[in-house]
Amino acid sequence: MAKQPEDWLDNYPAEEEEEEIIWVSKSEIKRDAEILKKLGAELVELSKNQLERIPLDEDLLAAIELAQKIKREGRRRQLQLIGKLLRARDPEPITTALDKLKNRHNQQVVILHKLEELRDKLIERDDAFEEVIALYPHTDRQQLRALVRNAKKEKAANKPPKSYRQIFQYLKELSESA
Repeated sequence: MAKQPEDWLDNYPAEEEEEEIIWVSKSEIKRDAEILKKLGAELVELSKNQLERIPLDEDLLAAIELAQKIKREGRRRQLQLIGKLLRARDPEPITTALDKLKNRHNQQVVILHKLEELRDKLIERDDAFEEVIALYPHTDRQQLRALVRNAKKEKAANKPPKSYRQIFQYLKELSESA
């Protein structure tokens, strides 16, 4: 057997020495695949209008639209396919767009709750008019006072809360135009 020179390691290419191999366990691969499958399931639950706001290529969009039409076992298999398609892509822009979409929904819910509180204040306290006028200077005071007056009468007579709902709609219109 031929003896190698002692300096054989010095002649070995440097780039192979610096190359680091990263081992990924099977469990980790499965966990990542499951996360992408759940992302795909979230995308399937979105409306067509919401899907337009998310950066999806044609293949993925077609798979999602097909999954929305399918029920039961076929849907499960279609979700598997969507997960597979997502593995071949960078999911970061998709998750970012989905998070923005969810946050916008959460912000709208908070705004609606504040409007409900403001409506209740208007009916309970007379000084709440000043708060509404401060928030929305272009408020039609006569219309708002008439709605509040009618809502109080309806509440006293145990009638359906028509004016109560109209106050909310009016406040919503004011907040959207502000």
